[in-house]
Amino acid sequence: MFLGIDASTQSLSAIVIDPSTGTVAARESVNFGADLPEFDAPHGFIPGGADGEVHADPRMWLKALDLLMDRLRGAADLGKIRVIAGDGQQHGSVYLDETFDGRLAGLDPSRDLAGQLSPALSRATSPIWMDHSTGDECAEITASFDDPLEVLRRTGSVVTERFTGPQIRRFFKTDPEGYARTRHIHLVSSFFASVLAGRSAPVDPGDGSGMNLLNLARGTWDTDLLAHAAPELAAKLPSVEPATHIHGVISPYFSGRYGFAEDCRIAGFTGDNPASLVGMGASTPGNVVISLGTSDTWFSACEGVASRMDGIGHIFGNPCGGGMALVCFANGSLAREALRDELGVDWDAFEDEALAATRDRAGRELMLPFYGPEITPLAKFSGPVRQGDAAFMAGENPPLQIRALLEGQFLNMRLHSADPDSPPSRIRLTGGASRNNGIARIAADVLQAPVERLESPDSAALGSAMIAALAAGHPVGELEEAFCRPVAGSRIEPDTALAMTYRDALTRFDALLRKHV
Repeated sequence: MFLGIDASTQSLSAIVIDPSTGTVAARESVNFGADLPEFDAPHGFIPGGADGEVHADPRMWLKALDLLMDRLRGAADLGKIRVIAGDGQQHGSVYLDETFDGRLAGLDPSRDLAGQLSPALSRATSPIWMDHSTGDECAEITASFDDPLEVLRRTGSVVTERFTGPQIRRFFKTDPEGYARTRHIHLVSSFFASVLAGRSAPVDPGDGSGMNLLNLARGTWDTDLLAHAAPELAAKLPSVEPATHIHGVISPYFSGRYGFAEDCRIAGFTGDNPASLVGMGASTPGNVVISLGTSDTWFSACEGVASRMDGIGHIFGNPCGGGMALVCFANGSLAREALRDELGVDWDAFEDEALAATRDRAGRELMLPFYGPEITPLAKFSGPVRQGDAAFMAGENPPLQIRALLEGQFLNMRLHSADPDSPPSRIRLTGGASRNNGIARIAADVLQAPVERLESPDSAALGSAMIAALAAGHPVGELEEAFCRPVAGSRIEPDTALAMTYRDALTRFDALLRKHV
């Protein structure tokens, strides 16, 4: 069997899969806020950070790992697990001193992880993906090149506040003594892999590409970017290796304390987004995943690692090879909920039956669906922009307003994330709003691709378990067939009669957007 561990913002989760039977053998999870209240992090991070700082306590992650393993051994025979892989929330980083390696090698199974490893922390807390305190550092790194798009060209992303390179630079500037004491800088993913392996683990290209430090084309750290971020950084970072590489056997701590076999192997750990790509069965080009959450995200595999030079979205490494493109849209469920409340309706108004009455108006009225500042495209909005007749402009006919909002959201995705003339082979829809058939129907029609919903709700942990199986030689196609099954009856085919309608709507949407951005 194979174990996948997902270290997300709010929880630490595990899935054990058995490819021989095509079944999930066990699922367990630790919620940081509910299970570890002593850390005062109800949502997995320390509230009230100053100047945009959002940090988490790595001691909490270590306590959670012990608690997760304790729960897991009651749900599965851990001695049968052959390979462990995992993922961590992207852009989080952990800072450790020169004693870290020795502490890992000498872990005592009779004592907990946090008590043994926390003295090695050279920085008490870890900046995570929500941290937006590094605006100055981003500007400094960008200005270090003559071409402001050079970092995008090398790393797959423009210099971004949430990314690890600017976070490291801020640490060096604000606490040079702490930076000097730091011997290892790990990502959340490689930190967990190191603890499990009993020695410092590598970073994989999927997670490493979320740092503004990795040269994606070469698959190695970019020496110029390291120099512009902080001094002697190359000596503090792990090596870069693919997630499917085996880099050791499990630490005696875990075999002695929890019953893992001594020859259980540790594969690479990646970022949560690349792991979700695998867990959603979309690791090959042509398949698209749309996650409908507070923000909406579009991600898909791509053949190479070339960036869009308009600076929209990101290119990360793909654990199965090549790259993955990811685009984030800030006005996701927040916009859908804002319109719902504005109209005084409930979610039933978004269902297929309610929208059917406006089907003859598909693509006619337009709405720029932004109730607040947007990331894609990068612009400030204070409310939606409408284009249509007087009644529509006045906000009348709730089903038509809902149709226009949903159409606008998926037209915006199509405009910024795909070739309008080459629809994806299929769309895998996930996230809370994906259960709504009306929303799924609009997605299928606007994007002109079939839409599916999958059985597994925890795609990152599943993807990590699949990566563990890949590292042992299981073919990706067989794993996807076994574990990435769509929910029976959930597939929605696009109405091909609307193809030209939405192609025309896309042109008009683009023109309207250009007037306001």
